[in-house]
Amino acid sequence: MKKFPHYKQPDQMDCGPTCLRIIARHYGRNYTIQRLREISGINRQGASLLGISEAAEKIGFRTIGLRIGVEQLQEIDLPCIIHWRQSHFVVLYKISFKSYSDTRIYYISDPAKGLIKYSETEFFKNWLSTQNNGRLEGIALMISPSPDFYQQGGDSEKGLSLTYMISYLFKYKQLIFQLLLGLGVGSLLQLIFPFLTQSVVDIGINTRNLNFVYIILIAQTMLFLGRLGVDFIRSWILLHMTTRINISILTDFLIKLMKLPMGFFETKMTGDIMQRMSDQGRIQSFLTGSSLNTIFSLFNLVVFSFVLAYYNISIFIVFFVSSVIYSLWVIFFLKKRRELDFKRFDMSSENQSTIVQLIGGMQEIKLNNCEQQKRWEWERIQAGLFRFSIKSLALGQYQQFGTFFINEGKNILITFIVAKSVIDGQLTLGAMMAVQYIVGQLNSPIEQLLGFLQSFQDAKISLERLNEIHELEDEEPVGKSFLNELPLNKSICLQNVSFTYPGAGNEPVLRNITLQIPEGKTTAIVGMSGSGKTTILKLLLRFYEAQKGEIKIGNTLIKQIGYRYWRGKCGIVMQDGFIFSDTIARNIAVADEYPDMAKLLHAIKAANISEFVEELPLGLNTKIGAVGNGISQGQRQRILIARAVYKNPEYILFDEATNALDANNEKIIMENLETFFKGRTVIVVAHRLSTVKNADNIVVLDKGLIIEQGTHQELVKNNGEYYQLVKNQLELGV
Repeated sequence: MKKFPHYKQPDQMDCGPTCLRIIARHYGRNYTIQRLREISGINRQGASLLGISEAAEKIGFRTIGLRIGVEQLQEIDLPCIIHWRQSHFVVLYKISFKSYSDTRIYYISDPAKGLIKYSETEFFKNWLSTQNNGRLEGIALMISPSPDFYQQGGDSEKGLSLTYMISYLFKYKQLIFQLLLGLGVGSLLQLIFPFLTQSVVDIGINTRNLNFVYIILIAQTMLFLGRLGVDFIRSWILLHMTTRINISILTDFLIKLMKLPMGFFETKMTGDIMQRMSDQGRIQSFLTGSSLNTIFSLFNLVVFSFVLAYYNISIFIVFFVSSVIYSLWVIFFLKKRRELDFKRFDMSSENQSTIVQLIGGMQEIKLNNCEQQKRWEWERIQAGLFRFSIKSLALGQYQQFGTFFINEGKNILITFIVAKSVIDGQLTLGAMMAVQYIVGQLNSPIEQLLGFLQSFQDAKISLERLNEIHELEDEEPVGKSFLNELPLNKSICLQNVSFTYPGAGNEPVLRNITLQIPEGKTTAIVGMSGSGKTTILKLLLRFYEAQKGEIKIGNTLIKQIGYRYWRGKCGIVMQDGFIFSDTIARNIAVADEYPDMAKLLHAIKAANISEFVEELPLGLNTKIGAVGNGISQGQRQRILIARAVYKNPEYILFDEATNALDANNEKIIMENLETFFKGRTVIVVAHRLSTVKNADNIVVLDKGLIIEQGTHQELVKNNGEYYQLVKNQLELGV
């Protein structure tokens, strides 16, 4: 029967789109994970069942979402997507019935783990999640292809290939030649050893010629030193080449990463991006470690196999057959152990979480007198771990028994054949020792080849993850021209702009917003949390593109202006602005290799951090961030304000830039900035009345709609939403 397809999810939150990709492949169509991710509305929390259903229907499937019990699950068409452990999606593709035990086996294609079989108990524990009228139920998404599915062609395979990766090696042809030459010389030197051993026994010992033995031993010593020298040089060449290739791969990845749109980083977990960085290492290791060592092993395997066959063809056949059986045995148990290790990983993870809860929640446990229940819960997990340990030990013993039996059986049989050949006069005693040496040298290449297969599989998985990045369109694609100048009219205009964050079923954050932001004026945006204030700033900074409507600078569409050029004209302070692990000076002048001291001092004064800097022994050269001195939230915000001032931009965008400041610091900074704001277009998002009351225009947002706008005095007179927002601050006289 044809094996059910499986794809590994590239990222932690990609299980939903990957399940859909697996099912599409089962029905004969290939779709890239990136396309499925886009149409399923994935975000940092992953894709919802609704998003997966909508994506499936876009590529031609029919879908039905079900909350069903165990009996109904036996009746639906497979494969289907099921909700697993209330936080994951997997594909259920087969249910088989065991007549002798009256139980069922459930076959799962898990994007995080692979193709796994579960017993009835294990499956129900992971799938059943809710109780309805006393009956346990789980969630399933039935998927079946419509005629439209087969009319669509799917996606073509593109992106990086293993050939592209190997191209990194071609840059170092001379070094590779030297390396292969070293491998060849090393192998030839190694090949001479069995013949020298034979000559010592057959000539030196048999003829009792001690001088000949001395000569052979000197030759062996010289060959040994020669091999050491070759290996030493080979290691240096390999280190030199490995380091260069690793840097090249990482540099190319970072270049690509930095060209991607800002929205990519809004929807990606940091761990997923870091994982891709480690993927480079796996590819580099495969290219320079496994591949080259395997070439060396293959060379040795071929050469020593010919020599072994030259000595005795029967011994060669025994070795070859036993090596094939040994390889198949190891590969068979690797698959079994992989399945078992995944299950044990889950239980270990659950055990770790339980221990953390026991220790962290001890106060609540004791206050609610539930010590016994929580201990029993922990003990049940330990019992499960013990059962898995028994299975793992049994599996290890079976594997060890098989490999030991095959290897020792092979050695005993070869020893018998060699000894018989010596007795029969077909081999000399020296030749027997040479054969034993050759067999020992042939065992290592077999093991290295098995390791190569695993490295090759890892490299392919890593390559697929890298393809996802390299297939994404750059923020500024090559060949597409952008304007690198602003129009004479630098006012910003939003016309009927609507925007919804990625995620199926999400409500629009902005609804048909039309807003004029005059050049050289200060515009403040206020409203309740979630009203869309920060989203407007993100659209202006082009984190995302507006889904409906247009954003213009004068009469020029903002999307026609180059990203880097436009951001170079903007000074930004976001709520979650980042502080680098560097000096204060370099944190303010982030884009300059050597900060301009006049601009730096002006920025420090405007942000009112002069006193803080002067108190530090190293002043502006004080390290802050993760590896330096800790700073308060208020000091952090003032450094971010100084960064925006240092940039000397034409547009200034502040997102709650002073919410962590005390009243005194805020007053000083706002007074300092008033002069700086003159002649610049300023957009301020804030809750504090003291920050927005002097704005030329105050825009009030509510649930993505503009409900009021005007000056502070006009809006207070209206006694509307703005008045309610700042009422308490007005009463306090802020």
